[in-house]
Amino acid sequence: MKEDILEQMVDEYLQHKGYFTRHNIKFRPAGDHVEYDTRQDAVHSDIDVIGIHPRLDGARRVMVVSCKSWQGGFRPEYWVDAIAKNKVVSGREAWRGFRELTKEKWATAFRATVAELTGSSSFTYITAVTKVVGSRAAWQDNATFRENLGGNPIEILTFGDMLKELFPSIDTTPASSEVGRVLQLIKASGWSLDK
Repeated sequence: MKEDILEQMVDEYLQHKGYFTRHNIKFRPAGDHVEYDTRQDAVHSDIDVIGIHPRLDGARRVMVVSCKSWQGGFRPEYWVDAIAKNKVVSGREAWRGFRELTKEKWATAFRATVAELTGSSSFTYITAVTKVVGSRAAWQDNATFRENLGGNPIEILTFGDMLKELFPSIDTTPASSEVGRVLQLIKASGWSLDK
């Protein structure tokens, strides 16, 4: 069971687009990595959602998603600055929430895990968020992040982006997921932001 509602929404979204998904896949730097530190690297990080589309090629075939379901939204410029300046945010260094984007040893482990699961070193990295406050470009075009991901593309996907795509296609056939069923009920109620 996926605990985070944003992870469930991502799962629904990817499956709607034809992806097969897995969740909470653990990874950490290899113990023989030259920079491995048992105090810093013994605890796993995880990939929230990974999707594989059997009919697509290239970077769109594999979607690797990190979910940040912060109620206040995601501020790309703020986080890029906090990471670059090694700021402490909510009691921990900012980079720790984005290890695979910011630290080479974590990025290497991340890419190896994706390749092992999917058979591909090509993928699209998605930061799924409630909403974006500011410019997506500061995050999506970050050279360090792109380098750590092996040159693969980075996208920000908002809850609203997913709703816009999913909502029109929802019908009355009982959905197979809880999120799908909730979306069906919202649509059946006639509710919308415009009312």
